[in-house]
Amino acid sequence: MTADRARALARETPLGRTRRARRIDRALAERYPDARCELDFRTPFELLVATVLSAQTTDVRVNLTTPALFARWPDATALAAADPEQVEEVLRPTGFFRAKTRAVIGLSAALVERFAGEVPPRMADLVTLPGVGRKTANVVLGNAFGIPGLPVDTHVLRLSGRLGLSTSEDPLVVEQDLCGLVEKRDWTMLSHRLIVHGRRTCHARRPACGACPLLTDCPSAGIGEMDPDRAAALVRSGPESRAEDV
Repeated sequence: MTADRARALARETPLGRTRRARRIDRALAERYPDARCELDFRTPFELLVATVLSAQTTDVRVNLTTPALFARWPDATALAAADPEQVEEVLRPTGFFRAKTRAVIGLSAALVERFAGEVPPRMADLVTLPGVGRKTANVVLGNAFGIPGLPVDTHVLRLSGRLGLSTSEDPLVVEQDLCGLVEKRDWTMLSHRLIVHGRRTCHARRPACGACPLLTDCPSAGIGEMDPDRAAALVRSGPESRAEDV
């Protein structure tokens, strides 16, 4: 961040930050009209399980694995009663497959025991399930139930700081900060847009600043490649092949 940009950010009023955040959201919406949840699912249960499986792997890998999983165990009742060794074989390509098997079977058992096998559409209930935190709950609420939620993953956490929208590294505080800057109806999509921007343009190690639609509203502009042609060559056009850009 340049000294001038740092001083401008320090002088920014709450109203100014809100206006800037909404300009950022509009610019990202224009840049990434395809932003969406990249996990394939048909039911809230499928999305919940897929989100748990996405830890330490890519959405692409999860999407290649879940069809076989849900073909054999289509709901919480079936998966709760599954043979762990059989589930492990299906989940092996996702990595950490033994831990993930325990997680999804335990999660399914809790759904059966406490919620009649159905995924509850409430944050307070979702976070009582084993292995489900606010990020996973917000993914499910926003994408399976249409209830606004703002998942904070590593991309959202990184970009909220770079963009000067939050000064915290606590995901809960970042969630609260971002939710206070945009309309409730935009929470879910803002998370999707920040994630895709972090994957395609604002990389962790070498952001493509010179090809970024947020250049004039970003206090961190200049920390990455500023030459327009070289920056454009850094921009990725589709889903990541790795779990995170590091």
